[in-house]
Amino acid sequence: MQLAGARFTDASAAFGNDLATLPNFPAEIRAPAGTLAGVSAFQIHIAGGDILTPGDAPDVLVAMNPAALKKNLEDVRPGGVIVINTDSFEERNLAKAGYAVNPLEDGSLDGYNVLTAPMDELTKEAVKGSGVKGREVLRSKNFFALGALAWMFDRPQETTLDWVAAKFSSKPEVVAANTAAFKAGYNYGITTEAFAHTTFEVPPAELPAGEYTNVVGNQTISWGLIAGARATGLPLFYASYPITPASDVLHELARHKNFGIKTFQAEDEIAAVGAALGASFVGHLGVTGTSGPGVALKSETISLALMAELPLIIVDVQRGGPSTGLPTKTEQSDLMMAIHGRHGEAPMPVISASSPSDAFDAAIEACRIAVKYMTPVILLSDGYIGTSSEPWLVPDVNDLPSFPTSFATEVNHDDGYMPYLRDPESLSRPWAVPGTPGLEHRVGGLEKDQLTGNVSYVPANHEAMTILRENKTKAVANDIPEIEVTDDPDADLLVVGWGSTYSAIRAGVNNARLEGHKVAHIHLRHLNPFAKNLGEVLARYPKVLVPELNRGQLSRLLRAEFLTPTISLSKVQGQPFKASEIKAKIIEVLEA
Repeated sequence: MQLAGARFTDASAAFGNDLATLPNFPAEIRAPAGTLAGVSAFQIHIAGGDILTPGDAPDVLVAMNPAALKKNLEDVRPGGVIVINTDSFEERNLAKAGYAVNPLEDGSLDGYNVLTAPMDELTKEAVKGSGVKGREVLRSKNFFALGALAWMFDRPQETTLDWVAAKFSSKPEVVAANTAAFKAGYNYGITTEAFAHTTFEVPPAELPAGEYTNVVGNQTISWGLIAGARATGLPLFYASYPITPASDVLHELARHKNFGIKTFQAEDEIAAVGAALGASFVGHLGVTGTSGPGVALKSETISLALMAELPLIIVDVQRGGPSTGLPTKTEQSDLMMAIHGRHGEAPMPVISASSPSDAFDAAIEACRIAVKYMTPVILLSDGYIGTSSEPWLVPDVNDLPSFPTSFATEVNHDDGYMPYLRDPESLSRPWAVPGTPGLEHRVGGLEKDQLTGNVSYVPANHEAMTILRENKTKAVANDIPEIEVTDDPDADLLVVGWGSTYSAIRAGVNNARLEGHKVAHIHLRHLNPFAKNLGEVLARYPKVLVPELNRGQLSRLLRAEFLTPTISLSKVQGQPFKASEIKAKIIEVLEA
């Protein structure tokens, strides 16, 4: 279903729709087919205007088996369309899904427009003569369903058929089977009365002029890292260990060796971050990527990067936790770990991406801060951003930022090279590549003398260095934009968000304002340090609502930092917020 959803998405993007997607699949490689736990779903919202979320209540559900129907039926809007593969609704599959009675026969679907098709049999008939045999035949039935949807939504056939021809070019029999199944589904829509009278017209969206491409968040993070490395003038070295949902960052970067990218799949999380830090030590831009469990394993080496004051970017594509948790489900529960999850006094900058498109710019910003301030930076994404897609306006490369790196090449003090003689603005130390004549110096995890870099156990020096590292992180606040409030400046309620909650919050706020409620919204990219004017902005509003996919971590940080009596809206179900959930809470708070 992920493949079918991706193909419908690409066809809609090529048609010119605005769109947002929500892939939802089990963690198991071979999940038990036909069971509720094994259901793989792909939700897409397409529109002829600007949209923000994958939608709260789908208009159409395609149920390939009883389990898919049972797991997703409650989400479908009343009166919505349900397309059902009747061949799968036999006794064995009904029992696996927990149905005592066939829902096609007991009246439970009377409130919906049910369209049925014996997809298994029609697919078998369609692929005869293709050369595909046995169990491989029914692999094409998703293309039958995709063809029927292409008819219902007037999607261009060429986008999907061209992809099939390219993807399976080495297997002509598979190309023939999938093409035949797709066309059979399309023709079934034309010739079957119920389908023929159930169509949707979704015109192209009027988007700002420019070149667009459909992107997923892990892809744009990768591209942003490439652009950030080019902006610094440094070669990019990316090291990681495979972990859901971050692995695709490694896969994407490995495709771009033409930009001088070096990728390394390490034997474990600790080796990956060690390799990335080693690359930074010798003058590369070291990056490592992972999810929550990996951040925990990498924490000691992240502390080493902070003590050595070397640039290092840690990409954390968050997932449900703790421990192995929910590998394929989204959550924002690593915020506290990102800010505080190291031993000792170890502050470092933390920033977050708010959408697949924004992930590109957030990655560039992480590169800028890491190199300018000679510090590790944690870039927070999550499974929703990492795997969902939307149209992205491709920027002009000439408009991308540039912040070239300057290495130390000369002695900087009368008494020789001083590796901790700091820039007075950024408080960053000079970066001397090992082997530069005359600039030999020590790095490591032991405390350093605040000027020479020699190992020091002097109490006053340790305190001075601790405060210096803290002040260096605080100095980033002088170098980031101030908060700008969206919507009503005189509102009674301010909604504060971060990360992937942006789309649902934005939509929820918009819907509340359409009903006459005065609501303002800010969304935070920089989570440590906060923007300099954040406290003043928070103080302007009688009520502050903080929706998060965790148990209120940002809410607690705002209370601690600014003594703001925030109201927390928490969700930890492995799913993103719905716009309706945000809107309902806004109205509840305003009417309280």
